[in-house]
Formats: sequence, structure tokens, C-alpha cells
Amino acid sequence: MTDRYAVIGNPISHSKSPEIHTMFSEQFKGKPAGDMVYKDRILAPLDGFAETIERLRKEGYKGCNVTVPFKFEAFQVATQRTGPAQIMQAVNTLKFFDDGRIFGDNTDGKGLVRDIKENLHFDIVGKHILLMGAGGAAHGVAQPLFDINRNLAVVNRTVEKARHMTDAFDKQDQTTVNTYEELVGQRFDLVINATSSGLSDEMPPLPPGIFAPGALAYDMMYGRDTPFMKFARANGAATVSDGLGMLVEQAAESFFLWRGERPDTVPVIATLRLP
Repeated sequence: MTDRYAVIGNPISHSKSPEIHTMFSEQFKGKPAGDMVYKDRILAPLDGFAETIERLRKEGYKGCNVTVPFKFEAFQVATQRTGPAQIMQAVNTLKFFDDGRIFGDNTDGKGLVRDIKENLHFDIVGKHILLMGAGGAAHGVAQPLFDINRNLAVVNRTVEKARHMTDAFDKQDQTTVNTYEELVGQRFDLVINATSSGLSDEMPPLPPGIFAPGALAYDMMYGRDTPFMKFARANGAATVSDGLGMLVEQAAESFFLWRGERPDTVPVIATLRLP
């Protein structure tokens, strides 16, 4: 029987996950890894995520991707979790087992790091990094970034939320938590926008001069030229990227977890970038 998968969120109509996983499965046509269908975008009620997961399990789905705002709730419904998911307490990939177990992983961080290193050819090691935000998106990538480079600064409008996030890190004293006002005079080689500001066309209050020579400005949003990306171009960032590559790379990690094969992401990213 063909295995079924879906993506769950609220809102969800914009998700490209079905297209991405369909392209992945086509790479393994005729093989067990390709015997899957992923076409459903599930709009879960804001107060009904756990019930939606239970319904999907009863309907025979083998797993799902989880997007905003349910990544923290996905952590709660998982009965087993990977180490990164446990540290970040946020899950974006669920795998269902016939015995009732629900396995949770967070592939966001691995997807972000791979996109930056392999697709954008930017070396993270030794760089001064600024991560903007402390919500679910930031939780998913903070620990993997910190594991590679301890020179990580976090900025958030609510400092307490950022401190709560970084408290989970080993040797968290090497991570600084800032208000936006405290960034004045600082410069960073890599600035990552993990806030939802792009959804409302808002610009986080970054000060001018934030980008060091050769800096990469990375917005985890995709599909739009956000105010942050425009600000980065106008303020000296050498490279500006959206999060489409991360989206595909984190999906590839999910595919590997479910199907045991790693798809080629390069042609998928190229296809999604076509006008």
C-alpha cells in the first residue's frame, strides 16, 4: 500500500511541502522510497492540533510535517524525540508507527545549515552570527548554529523569551542575548531573520551598520522580498537570501527520516525558483 504523508499548519494553503515531496518521491520511482503520496495540506484548528494528529494516525498516515504555529505542540504529542528536538522543544517532523509510537524530530536547523554551507557556499565556522527571534522558527535552528559556532548572539523584542531559549544550550554563557538597542555599534557576518515580521511586511528595528564586510543576510521566509531583505541590500550585505533553500533542505531531512533515502535537493530548488 502506498504510504501517505501531509503537512499541518494554520494557515497552510501557502505550503510548498506537497510539491517538494512529490518531486523527491519521483527521484525514487520504482523503488520502495518512492512508494508514497504527499498531497494534503491539513488546516488544523488552533486548539485542535493533538486531535488532528490522532485523526491522521487512525486514517493510516505514516507521518507529517508541522509548520507554524504548532511546532511546540508537536513536541508534546511526540512519544519519542531526537536529541535536537529534545533540546529545542520544538518538532517539525512526525513519524507514526503501527504500535502507537510517534517519533518527533526537528530538521529546521540541519536544513538551514546545509543551505547556507552547500547552496550559498558560506562558511559558518568562526563567523559572528546574529539570530533574530525566539519563537518556534528560532528554536528550531538556534542549537544547530550554536553547535557549529559558539559566537552566537540572539536578539528579540522580549528578552526573557530569548533567554529561555538559550538556557537550553550547553555553555550558554558564550551566547549573548540582546535588545535591538544594544546592537548599535555591533557588526555581524551572518544575520538570520527567524521572526515572522515578513508576514506583515514589517522591518525589525535593526540599526544601520549591522552588516560586516562580506556579510550574508538570510531571511527564513520565502516567496517574497521582505523588508529585512530590502534593508540588507541597502545597508551593505554582500549576499541576501530567502529561506527557500532551507525549506527544501529541511524537507529532504524529513524524507530521509521517513523513507531512508536522501533526495537530490539542487534540481528541486531550481524548479521552485522558476517564475
